[in-house]
Formats: sequence, structure tokens, C-alpha cells
Amino acid sequence: MRQTSIRRACVTVAAVASLALAATACGGTTKNDVKDSGGGSAASAGKADPNAALKKGLTVAFLPKQVNNPYFTSADSGGKKALEELGQKYKEVGPSSATDTSGQVSYVNTLTQQQVNAMAVSAQDPGALCTALKQAMSNGIKVVTYDSDTKPECRNAFVSQAAAEDLGRTEVQLLAQQIGYKGEIAILSAAQTATNQNTWIDFMKDELKGPKYKDVKLVKIAYGNDDAQQSFQQTQGLLQQYPNLKGIISPTTVGIKAAAQYLSGSKYKGKVKLTGLGTPNDMRQYVKNGTVEGFELWDPAKLGELAARTAVAMASGQITGKEGETFTAGGMGSYTIGKDGVITLGKPTVFDAKNIDQFNF
Repeated sequence: MRQTSIRRACVTVAAVASLALAATACGGTTKNDVKDSGGGSAASAGKADPNAALKKGLTVAFLPKQVNNPYFTSADSGGKKALEELGQKYKEVGPSSATDTSGQVSYVNTLTQQQVNAMAVSAQDPGALCTALKQAMSNGIKVVTYDSDTKPECRNAFVSQAAAEDLGRTEVQLLAQQIGYKGEIAILSAAQTATNQNTWIDFMKDELKGPKYKDVKLVKIAYGNDDAQQSFQQTQGLLQQYPNLKGIISPTTVGIKAAAQYLSGSKYKGKVKLTGLGTPNDMRQYVKNGTVEGFELWDPAKLGELAARTAVAMASGQITGKEGETFTAGGMGSYTIGKDGVITLGKPTVFDAKNIDQFNF
């Protein structure tokens, strides 16, 4: 998600929210200013203590790729709810553009100066935030990435929406079934540097090497930068450039919605198939009017909740981010940290006409 973007799916996305940063911090939108609890992370850099009590009054800041993006609004609201339940302080800051990497860096620096206890960051670029995030960690601040990762050495843990391989391969499988395993297809991604998008696309390309896809040809990867107008125009451009196009995969919630908007009002409705990562609320009308047969996503609010609970567990010393460590994320259950500090939310859900009305996000 915006979704990338459940994105974003930006997600891509769908909810892809909220708090205040000082006006000096580079032109993003902020909400709900909250005073910091003071001091950096309470967790040591040493051995984890799974029996340690969760601390109270910690300040956890969410820094999404883009505020006021529906995908991150939903994701971060899940984080806020979990933090309030745990007796912690929530804040959200971030750029208003999904490609303002320098803005994200400035927000990290400001949060470090404020000495929040932990940050939950959805990175616009895998390397651009590294220097700033390493400085935050050197100040005792725990860094958890969610939705879109940095390089592993630049954070303590990454909360992944679903296994990257599952997402990439299943999107190809969905579209291939819809086009009868034959024809030209394109990908409408978010930003060209988006870590999650590029990882999923790599698995899409690998899936397409399989023998059952011998008659499916990927002709282009287009980039809409998680902007609705750009994504709409990119969809139009793809169909003009490739008049025989049979299908589009958009692994971002903003992109798939914009593509559906274009297709639903064009001669291509029902003829050019569209799938990817979207939210039920964004895509419901396009499923019901026959523009889209099926798409997938995780629950972004659950992703934000898991990011928040991970950050609190880490700041409390229950986990450090090492492979094999386990912790309980409230009612979400127990999670085990995998290779390179990755924590996986779970498998994505496929939404279609049969089940879409069962979901509201």
C-alpha cells in the first residue's frame, strides 16, 4: 500500500495519518501534536528479555511515505489505536508527497532531536534514509520499518505486509488466470525507487519465467508515483502505446484505483483486466460494475497495529530484532522474527464480487 502501495496496495493505497511536527520540518502535513515522554529508547542493545514488562508512556512516531494517503491513514490509525491501548503516546508526521525523500530525512532528524522512543517508518527509498536512521539508533531510538523497508542495517526490524514472494507471485497468478494465460501485460507501479514495489516486481518477473506463462509477455513497467492523476495518465498511455494490452498489475492502492477509474469509463472496460493491491472501499464499485474481477491486499490497520506493538516490545527490551526472537502482539498473537529482522503480518486476501462486501476498509 499506498500503497503502494492493503500498498498499496499505496499503496500504494488505501489508508496509506496524523500528528504534529514543528513548522520548521519541511513542508509535510502533521496532526495531533503530543509531547514526547523524554529520553531515548529504554531497551538495551544487548540480549532480549521476553519476560520484560511493557513500559508505559513511550512516544512512538509514525512516519509514512505520505500523509493523507488513504492507505497510510488506515495503517497509522491501527498503530494509534494499539498505542493508546498500551498506554503509550502516538504521533504521526510525514511529507505530503510520496516522492519527497529529502522530506522524510528531515522528519527523521527532527524526531531524533525530539528523542522519541521509537519510530515506525515506511521508507520512500531503501538507502536515502540510512544515515539519518542510523543516527536515530545511535541515540537509543528504536527504528521499525513497515510497508516499505530500508536496508536491514538501517533499522531494528521490518514489519512486512506479507511475504514479498507471495505478493509478487500471486498478483501474476491472478492476472494470468483472468487473461487465459495469453497476451501482453504491463505493470503500473508507484515510485521507481519504492523498495516494496521493486521487490514485488522482481518476484513477478521471476514468476513469469514459468512455462505456463510462455504466452504472457510483460511489455512495460510504468510509474505513477502514487499520484492519482499521474497513475490515471500512465494507464491511458499504456493503452495507447500497446493497443493489444490484455492486462495490468498495479501493486499500489493509488495506482490500481486510478487505473480502474480510467478503464471503467473507456472502451477497454471488461476487455483489459486489472489486478494488484487495493482496498475494498476504493475498489468496490469497480468490482461491482465489472471493471475488476479480483485484487488482493492485507488489512493495513493490522499492519500499523503490528508495527506499533513491535516498536513497544523493542523499546521495552522484549526483543532486539534478532532472528528467532518471539513476542506476543496483544490479541494478534505471537510472532517470530525472521531473517534480517523481518516480521510478516500474514498472507494477503483476494477480494472479488463474492466477498468484497464483507470488508470495510
